[in-house]
Amino acid sequence: MAKRMVYDAMLLAVALIIFVVEAQIPPLVPIAGVKLGLANIITVYSMFRVGAGDTLAILACRVIIGSIYCGQPVSFIYSAAGGIMCYLVMLLMKRILTERQIWVCGVFGAIAHGGGQTAVAVVMFGTAALSYLPLLTLSGIITGLFTGLCAQYVSNRSKYFEK
Repeated sequence: MAKRMVYDAMLLAVALIIFVVEAQIPPLVPIAGVKLGLANIITVYSMFRVGAGDTLAILACRVIIGSIYCGQPVSFIYSAAGGIMCYLVMLLMKRILTERQIWVCGVFGAIAHGGGQTAVAVVMFGTAALSYLPLLTLSGIITGLFTGLCAQYVSNRSKYFEK
């Protein structure tokens, strides 16, 4: 139990470090809501390595603490909605994917994250916010592929260090 808590805390710390460092990087494109989402590497990795419950705790803590350090109240709402959608989709994907297909989970998770953000934008600004969905989907495919491949690499390499 203690070993698992320490491992989860380590994953949370790594995710927060990545999140804070990424927050210092200027936006790659001038479109609101589009960023690399590098902390999602840890979310994808943890879904397959430590399980759904621990992943939810890590994700929730990252969203809350990350928003306190780097965000504004409204960014918490977007991050939480995107994180919940991402988590739910990854939970479904985990049931059909193997350890060799973790990268696919990164893509679908990133697309779902954009969908969650768009849902919040629609509630706040009306249906005109739906115009962002194609852009967020495209960026989700690209960034999700990158973060998914990184999570796949970390998962493959971590087998040597676990236990």
